[in-house]
Amino acid sequence: MKKVAIIGASRDMSKYGNKSVRAHLKQAWQVYPVNPKEDEIEGLKCYHDINDIKEKLDRISFYVPPAIGIKLLEKIRDKDIQEIFINPGAESDELIARAEELDLKIIQACSIIDIGEKPDNFN
Repeated sequence: MKKVAIIGASRDMSKYGNKSVRAHLKQAWQVYPVNPKEDEIEGLKCYHDINDIKEKLDRISFYVPPAIGIKLLEKIRDKDIQEIFINPGAESDELIARAEELDLKIIQACSIIDIGEKPDNFN
């Protein structure tokens, strides 16, 4: 089973950070929601920090503003993750440049669509 951390996961079902949790679950991913303000999302334990996740992750999916995302890049580099999805709205030139400096493999695309789902199916 593939493992994904959803950075910026939300309890609000209208937000993409929640839609991504539900879409990945539907496609049989093991999901690790990450949000420092939540303890549980969609029945899953919510992690307050990416470093709280001890499992080896296959993917990280960003649903946070670029100013927050850029602060997480070094922690992510240290976890040796193969795919880092920067979803629409989470990108900035500064974030992409910093990720490249850290030799991170960034994918600028919607991770929900990448797994074969449509965000509109999770309203």
